Amino acid sequence: MVAIVDYRAGNLSSVLYALTYLGYKAIITSKLKEIMAAERIIFPGVGAAGKAMVDIKKLGLDKAIKEVFNAGKPILGICLGIQIIFERSEENNTHCLGIISGEAKAFPHPLYGQRDELLKIPHMGWNKVKFIKLHPVFNGLDPRAEFYFLHSYYPVPKDALMAFGLTEYGIEFTSALAYKNLIAIQFHPEKSGRPGLKILENFCNWSP
Repeated sequence: MVAIVDYRAGNLSSVLYALTYLGYKAIITSKLKEIMAAERIIFPGVGAAGKAMVDIKKLGLDKAIKEVFNAGKPILGICLGIQIIFERSEENNTHCLGIISGEAKAFPHPLYGQRDELLKIPHMGWNKVKFIKLHPVFNGLDPRAEFYFLHSYYPVPKDALMAFGLTEYGIEFTSALAYKNLIAIQFHPEKSGRPGLKILENFCNWSP
């Protein structure tokens, strides 16, 4: 069973639909017992870091997520779920979960592309991920594949060795990281067609 953690940050039903399509049993839940009993955890989300952390603490999910991580269960963070695993986010100057050392930073303003074109923020739409290390969750992906992004902040792990995927959007930033039993990605696999489904399938079969 896969528990999709509900902390009122949206984007849950599309993750559930993708897992169901792949043939995996999953539930959307904020119940601590169900999260602790699940075999693996997906921690998705869109929205602002400040509000997300308020809701996470109200629901007692901050302690639950840390306990699941410490227990060694596979965890996948998606979009906002990669940003609030860090110690801090520049968005709302938010103190986050602190599972990973580092922070989420705002894209610089103005932001220019490789041809000096002005780029829009948020970073929204399809972009490539350059996977720089091997990992079971990222196996079998076409290097030409693109993934769907929607974000105004980007992850900056303190330890660069945690970066497994990089993306170029005005700047080069970490778009996929791995640490022990935790995988976190800035893009949305559930909205990224076959390559995204492959990542979800790999995660559901991964034994860290």
